Amino acid sequence: MASLRQDIPINAPAEDAWAALRDFGALHQRLVPGFVVDCRLDGPDARIVTFFNGMQARELLVDIDDAHRRLAYAIVDGRATHYSASAQVLAEGAQRSRFVWIIDLLPDALAPSIAAMQAQGAKAIKQTLDRQPAQG
Repeated sequence: MASLRQDIPINAPAEDAWAALRDFGALHQRLVPGFVVDCRLDGPDARIVTFFNGMQARELLVDIDDAHRRLAYAIVDGRATHYSASAQVLAEGAQRSRFVWIIDLLPDALAPSIAAMQAQGAKAIKQTLDRQPAQG
C-alpha cells in the first residue's frame, strides 16, 4: 500500500487552520481554492469534489476530531481500490502551525499521479492559510 505524506508549515494559528480544514463543505473556498474548483455536500457525511483538471471524487467523511484537530475521509469510487486520508493541524506556538496530510491508497501504481496532485494541493493549502507577519 502506498502511503503519501505532506507536512506543511503554516504561518497562522492552529485554530484558524483547523477552522478552514473542518469546514467540510467549503474545501474549494477556505482550504484549496483553485486546486478544488467546486465542492458540494452530498448528504450529511459526503461531498462531491471537482478538481482543477476536471476530475471528480465523492469523499466520505470518516471522522472530525476537534480535540486533535484531525479530519479523516475516504474515497470509495474511482480508480483506487483503497483510498483513505487524514489531515491534521498541529500547533507550533501561538502564531504558527503544521498541516499534516496523509493518503493511503491501492494500487501502488496510482501513487505517482496522486502524489503529484497532493503536492499541488499542499501548495494551495500553504498559499491559502499562510499569513504574512505584521509589518511595522
